Amino acid sequence: MAKRGGYPGGMMPGGMNNLMKQAQRMQRQMEEGVKELESKEFTAAAGGGAVQVTVSGKKELKSIKISPEAVDPDDVETLEDLVVAAVNEAMKNADEASSAAMGKFTGGLGGLI
Repeated sequence: MAKRGGYPGGMMPGGMNNLMKQAQRMQRQMEEGVKELESKEFTAAAGGGAVQVTVSGKKELKSIKISPEAVDPDDVETLEDLVVAAVNEAMKNADEASSAAMGKFTGGLGGLI
């Protein structure tokens, strides 16, 4: 039996073109989303606000604010713990925002990526 003509995989003419255009559009949107995310800042506090930390969407530490009341020369360990807790929380906030932003693009791809 002779094989019928057509396109591999049964794609219609221009189907691959449309797929490429969609992929390029999605890539541009993802790049814009990453730029927007990187321009944001995420702030978290620990110890009831005694330590406040701000990180960028690029996960770079931007600032640390420490209340004078949090500085006890006899208990440096507590201050260190507060700084670590605030940094971790700010980084977690940045991660969650990143996951949410990228989820917009990858959510419909299922197991393809």
